[in-house]
Amino acid sequence: MNVLRNIVFSACLAGLVSGVAMTGAQLVGTVPLILESESYERPQDGAPAAHDHDAQAVVAATEAAHSHGEEQGWAPADGLERTAFTAGANILTAIGFALLLAAGYVIVGRPVTWREGLHWGLGGFVAFTLAPSLGLPPELPGMPTSEVGPRQVWWIGTVVATGGGLALLFLQRSFWGAIAALALIAAPHLIGAPTPPDGAGAVPHSLWRQFVVAATLTSLLSWTLLGGLTGALHQRFMRG
Repeated sequence: MNVLRNIVFSACLAGLVSGVAMTGAQLVGTVPLILESESYERPQDGAPAAHDHDAQAVVAATEAAHSHGEEQGWAPADGLERTAFTAGANILTAIGFALLLAAGYVIVGRPVTWREGLHWGLGGFVAFTLAPSLGLPPELPGMPTSEVGPRQVWWIGTVVATGGGLALLFLQRSFWGAIAALALIAAPHLIGAPTPPDGAGAVPHSLWRQFVVAATLTSLLSWTLLGGLTGALHQRFMRG
């Protein structure tokens, strides 16, 4: 019971710190880019209608989705309310990932320090962010996207395959284990992620590149904090 309590407490503490830090990084890095991209979803007053048919279709579909969402459900208001809900979602997500890391420490049964935890955090970043982003990079509002179902299936398969490959590669340390690990990691990318429909969206490509970089760095910050903190707290509680 004490071990379970320590795992939950360390995950909650690490998730709280990581979630707050991630929210701050988003406010500085990704939120301004999202707000800027939303300005491209509809033409500005006095601006010439010089978009092609595909871009107009993307804008119309996005505006229709937004208006439909406003009619069907509630959404937090811009400003402090939206920031608070974003922070809450980030903290809960970080706690969930921290529980996965802490459970991994217990299952492996090896001594864990903050350095070992940092390695686990980097592995989580590779499995949950970097590998899926190779096929499904982060997207801004107004960009054309493929169907949600196939995207979710590919994303989950990529996370599972990458996580399993990393476990074989670094925990087994055998020749055939390394071969199987590389095959697992490469399999989702050989299959290929679902592709969005043809046609450029209304968002400039340069803005999207900035968003991909900012979102990736934000995730890296979150995972490194999670790994280091869960490793340090796990070591402290296990000694106790």
